[in-house]
Amino acid sequence: MALWDRFKESASQMQTQLTAKKNDLKSGAFRDASMAMCALVAAADGTVDASERQRVAQLIATNEVLQNLPADDLRRRFEANLDKLTADFAFGKVGVLQEIAKAKKKPAEARAVVQIGIVIGGADGDFDKDEQAVVREACYALDLSPHEFDL
Repeated sequence: MALWDRFKESASQMQTQLTAKKNDLKSGAFRDASMAMCALVAAADGTVDASERQRVAQLIATNEVLQNLPADDLRRRFEANLDKLTADFAFGKVGVLQEIAKAKKKPAEARAVVQIGIVIGGADGDFDKDEQAVVREACYALDLSPHEFDL
């Protein structure tokens, strides 16, 4: 099986796992961490163009797991994190990783945040090296092993 096929299968399995846990994923820490993760993945290469911003915002709005949370609130948090990252990527990344780290107290939420990052990263058909690297950094912020997620 090709690497990309394995990745697509893994992302599909992660989305299924997230959907099964969606009723447990309603906390403020999960909300904040997941929106920070979405922004970090969107800005992984250091830039975010308007189409990428819109595509990720659309994925957030239509993701079944995130539908337990108010869409306007999610979008506002996603945009605020993106603004931090686009203003100064290196400095913004520190703050965004701190937001992501809020979820580490609950291992199920921490894993769900990483899974969301992987699903968002692969949504365009290419989970590239920059996206993998920031998700790996998020794993460390959450005290999770990247190997658990094949990163």
